[in-house]
Amino acid sequence: MFRSFRTFNYRTWFLGGVISNIGGWMQATAQDWVVLTELTDNDATAMGITMALQFGPPLVLVSMTGWVADRFDRRKVLLVTQSTLMLLALGVAALLLTGVMTLPLMFCFAAAFGVANAFDAPARQAFVSDMVSIDDASNAVALNSAAFNMARLIGPAVGGLLIVVLGSGWVFVANAVTFLAMIIALLAMRVHELIPRTKDHRSGGLAEGFRYVWGRPDLVVVFVMVFLIGAFGMNFPIFASTMALEFGKDADGYGVLSSVLAIGSVAGALLAARRDRARVRVLVLSAGGFGLASVLSAFSPTYWTYAFVLVFVGFSIVSMLTTANGYVQTTTDPALRGRVLALYMAVIMGSTPIGAPIAGWIVDAFSARTAIVVGGVAGIIAFGIGVGWMLWSGRLHRREGARFRLTLDETRPVSVVRAMEPETFDERTAITSPIRLPRLRKSKR
Repeated sequence: MFRSFRTFNYRTWFLGGVISNIGGWMQATAQDWVVLTELTDNDATAMGITMALQFGPPLVLVSMTGWVADRFDRRKVLLVTQSTLMLLALGVAALLLTGVMTLPLMFCFAAAFGVANAFDAPARQAFVSDMVSIDDASNAVALNSAAFNMARLIGPAVGGLLIVVLGSGWVFVANAVTFLAMIIALLAMRVHELIPRTKDHRSGGLAEGFRYVWGRPDLVVVFVMVFLIGAFGMNFPIFASTMALEFGKDADGYGVLSSVLAIGSVAGALLAARRDRARVRVLVLSAGGFGLASVLSAFSPTYWTYAFVLVFVGFSIVSMLTTANGYVQTTTDPALRGRVLALYMAVIMGSTPIGAPIAGWIVDAFSARTAIVVGGVAGIIAFGIGVGWMLWSGRLHRREGARFRLTLDETRPVSVVRAMEPETFDERTAITSPIRLPRLRKSKR
């Protein structure tokens, strides 16, 4: 489960990430609560707009962010983005503590956070493969997810408590301090132990990454499933905060719900870390589990019943996202990994600007429970798409006429550049080369 810890750089990265993520979840809780209760009168639509502004830049800037992650030293890129995010947190803290923060100003800061994260996310995701071998990449991704959700277990509860005791401005100050942990971790790494990166000499930028994904039907299905759940199901700040208000709870009650969600999330991430590789069927089953758990949570009669069901919501969503991330990383051509991951992050983060305002409007027009049901239905639809592709590709029924032209071996990375030409994976160079067989047979390894 913890085999990636054999690498010094990854151990350092993991520790810095846990501390920084705790602060990040504290800030996220404070930001949501400030918009919902301090800058507006429980306006869920304004909260949805804030989320849209924060998660929109990865979609708008995807043509630049993936290229930056592939072209420049990812460690140095992360030092810049983490420092920028720290300064932005201090700026919000100053405005809140002086009492001059307004909703338009918060919108501006949300967009600025989004721009910084747009460059940070693909570089951070691809940097995992610079620290560990390809065999450990899926495990490292899962442990990253566990760290992220361990922080969610602590951060929201602490953030909610600090809001009540000290005020929301000091939560942003605390988050700014935690960024130092990640910056120190990046500076402390043994640069000479980082894995040399494969250079890409092909032109095309993002277009090359898009053509690569388009030539991989398995990746297209993964992206579609992640988009559906990201847009309509992963609006937890809106769902949990409005449900907390419906049950008569304050900011600390909202923070507890975030921490409860993290219990299942950590379990899902650690279980994913135990698997030797990321499998598509786990992704599909997790999507279905998320849909069912979300629908059940919408009919919870009490606060604690809702909190209990959230454990299963967290387990299924993290199992899905961790598997999707690991699958994308371990089956993608290393020379294009940054651009493919930028597309992936654009899908998962860029779906929020579409879904969050819709979810906020549903909450205002109908109820929080209705919005949660819509998210659950999106998960069930994603499950149906995944099952349909598995049937069509021949993964469940080995019928020659229905088999996908590439019989993907999930035990090995698969790389496809041109959709109309079969490719095979070169273990030594990770570069694809054409073969002239009618179809690929499953690897014996």
